[in-house]
Amino acid sequence: MKKLVLLTVLGLLNYLPGIAQQINFGAKAGLNLATLSEDYDPDVAARTSFHFGAMAEIPISEMFSIQPELLYSSQGATDDGDDDEEVRLNYITLPVLAKYYVFDGLSIEGGPQLGLLLLGEIEDNGETTDVKDISKSTDFGLAFGLGYKMETGLNFGVRYYFGSDINDIAESSDKIKNKVFQISVGYFFN
Repeated sequence: MKKLVLLTVLGLLNYLPGIAQQINFGAKAGLNLATLSEDYDPDVAARTSFHFGAMAEIPISEMFSIQPELLYSSQGATDDGDDDEEVRLNYITLPVLAKYYVFDGLSIEGGPQLGLLLLGEIEDNGETTDVKDISKSTDFGLAFGLGYKMETGLNFGVRYYFGSDINDIAESSDKIKNKVFQISVGYFFN
């Protein structure tokens, strides 16, 4: 048994340098259309914002890879009703996506995403209120989408993220969840 474990470990160590040489690193940026679940406000509408950051693609096989990312993502919502209200929730997000290449360049992707809240505020009729104390500091959810990677390293993606309840008000039963549609352009350097 010890020999089997030793041979397995040695085999993996021999394989790791090959994987490390194949890892692609890149950067991406794009458009967010972000909103909050209707429990927040029935008149809630999308907030147009942005995201940017770094990504890596770790090939597992010819058709399957893992893509971790580290992004700054500006999220929140606006109010379509009588109020002139904007909710700003800015996160550092860490999606880890499984990518399956359907055919050359085109992939479907999905996986978990963790968000760490940096800024939480509501601007209502020109007055800004900090809401970090009533919002959970982390948001965990699922992201899924489509991507297309060109041989030049240029890539494009569309993604939808649905988060968990971020409401941290003990007396409230409202479930407030981030919902974000993203369109991005990126570039893999190697």
